[in-house]
Amino acid sequence: MGWVHGLLAALIALTAITDRAAADSRPRHAIAMHGQPALPPDFKHMPYVNPDAPKGGRITWGVLGTFDSLNPFIVRGIAVQQMRSYVTESLLARGQNEPFTLYGLLAESVETDDDRNYVTFRVNPKARFSDGKPVTAEDVLFSWQLLKERGRPHFRQYFGKVTKAELQGPLTIRFDIAEADDRELPLILGLMPILPKHAVDPETFEDTTMAPPLGSGPYTVTNVRPGASVTMTRNPDYWGRDLPINRGLWNFDEVHIDYYREANGMFEAFSRGLYDFRVENEPLRWHESYNFAAVKSGEVIRDTVKTGLPKPSEFLVFNTRRPVFADIRVRRALTLLFDFEWINRNYFFDLYARSGGIFAGSELSAYARPADRSERELLKPYAAQIPAEIMDGSYRLPVSDGSGRDRPALRTALALLRDAGYQLDKNILRKTSDRTPLSFEILVTTRDQERIALTYARDLKRAGITATIRAVDGVQFDQRRINYEFDMLPNRWDNSLSPGNEQSFYWGSDAADVPGTRNYMGAKDPAIDAMIGAMLKARERPDFVAAVHALDRAWMSGAYAIPLYNVREQWLARWNRIERPQAISLVGTLPETWWARPSPDRK
Repeated sequence: MGWVHGLLAALIALTAITDRAAADSRPRHAIAMHGQPALPPDFKHMPYVNPDAPKGGRITWGVLGTFDSLNPFIVRGIAVQQMRSYVTESLLARGQNEPFTLYGLLAESVETDDDRNYVTFRVNPKARFSDGKPVTAEDVLFSWQLLKERGRPHFRQYFGKVTKAELQGPLTIRFDIAEADDRELPLILGLMPILPKHAVDPETFEDTTMAPPLGSGPYTVTNVRPGASVTMTRNPDYWGRDLPINRGLWNFDEVHIDYYREANGMFEAFSRGLYDFRVENEPLRWHESYNFAAVKSGEVIRDTVKTGLPKPSEFLVFNTRRPVFADIRVRRALTLLFDFEWINRNYFFDLYARSGGIFAGSELSAYARPADRSERELLKPYAAQIPAEIMDGSYRLPVSDGSGRDRPALRTALALLRDAGYQLDKNILRKTSDRTPLSFEILVTTRDQERIALTYARDLKRAGITATIRAVDGVQFDQRRINYEFDMLPNRWDNSLSPGNEQSFYWGSDAADVPGTRNYMGAKDPAIDAMIGAMLKARERPDFVAAVHALDRAWMSGAYAIPLYNVREQWLARWNRIERPQAISLVGTLPETWWARPSPDRK
């Protein structure tokens, strides 16, 4: 009778799988990358908002740089990125207290199967663009086609994975994605910006423009001073103002964005009250420069915000497209010569740490963590290029004696450079083959970046290496970074607890030679590509974490950037005319949840 019990168990298991597949394929209010959404269909508001926040007032942002376009969806030009979610909406919106869960916005429901071979969205029949015309499935299809063919590289990369898009009624659209083998793709499609077919000309879409875009979001663009400022005004007829996903959000009547060409002048403008808040990214400024009168009087409030995300990390990035950095031994030697301990003590008050990888301070980080069996199996085809110490968790970034003259580090670096074909010649390090000096340029745009680069150049000089520091304004810095016109530059990558398709945009081989991606180092590594693929296929969180750990190990093995430091929290300075909820989301500060403090005479 054992075979009967076995058959019965198999039938029960098959029934459970069938039931799960059927349950997963029902239309739902939300979708999670792994597991189930935290909030039920009848949720009232997000947990990190003040649902009773007063409406009214104005908030002014300060942004470093300039702009020559109001279209953030194309490569050409420098666009106003901050206005994206204020003007243009997507089918679904992020729940900011979960690693990666999306709730209905323009779409009232989302449907997919257990294998995620397709995804179907039903547009909310109440959804309207700001001109009053309804949002339809035809607009969704139009947006997908337009962005796939003419949008920024990541849109083309993501949306090109769809094998078929089919309208199933005026408000319903289905995307077939079985061949993509990408479990994140339904969520990526849910975040697609939806553009009005009746108001966008595909033939001119890729042209820069100052014409205010038409969207379905809570704000409309009402004033533009090219290169200088943008003003958005809250739409009193906004269709989605009563949605639970929006309760407590979009509280200001007006959002004004001012642009500044230079970082120090921008900070001085904040100290004079010309804009309302700063998320500070410069540790030295945070600890030394917030001593002006408004801080002492309490008019400016300094908040330290703890997040649940991987710690944002600063790096000096090698552009491996340049011959000087093509040899990994050169990159490893130059990493040895960066004296973090001296800089941390003299500039950062010994308050900062650094990690060798890209997911610092989170469960996703593989730094100083031995690889488990799943990671080893994933990396087995690439074992020859992953150093043993990175696999067993013993790898550590070099630690100097903090003197600024660490002789053992210098000797080790020179030995690596000798192996790479360089030799000291009268205090100048030269390529043995053609006598070319080892020299490169470090591109910077802020005073503190320049300060670190100058210190690093001092240490490089001891090895006979010449590093020239070029300080440029924010506009030129962005343009050269986008087009990979640099040798080395500082950059910060922010990662979430649910990294996905954007990792291909950061370090995938296909992104390396496409202007406008964030693969600034020019990485072309089959191991990285494979680990991103494994991450996207993972169904359960443990398999996903193993794939991310393996990605982190492959990234560290390539020595693509010198880790500078990571910051353990967000630093927010705001004038007290702006208030924010007491509850903090997983991602930290969210300006869309803030509101204007009512004036004393206002009841």
